[in-house]
Amino acid sequence: MELRLFAAQRISAMIMAPLVLIHLVTILVAVRGGLSADEILARTEGSVLWGGFYGLFVVAAAVHAAIGLRGIVREWTPWHGRGLDVAALGFAALVLILGFRAVAAVV
Repeated sequence: MELRLFAAQRISAMIMAPLVLIHLVTILVAVRGGLSADEILARTEGSVLWGGFYGLFVVAAAVHAAIGLRGIVREWTPWHGRGLDVAALGFAALVLILGFRAVAAVV
């Protein structure tokens, strides 16, 4: 199980790295181009491409953060076992729900 979580966290990091760069470059280009938040949202509305991009971002972030938080809690506290695993899954579910709500608001 630990090996699979290790691999999942590393894979999610490899997915997120280019997404973060694209996200930051897009923000810089938009801001330097003088676009307002309303203009940016008007351009992303209804875009399957941006929806997919940020949807993938949300999934990768949820996986990465939940595994990382689980590891930190295991290392710093006496909490181990099934309860911690369930809590980490709950955290991942929360990040997914909130993330997809944000994607739906932008797209």
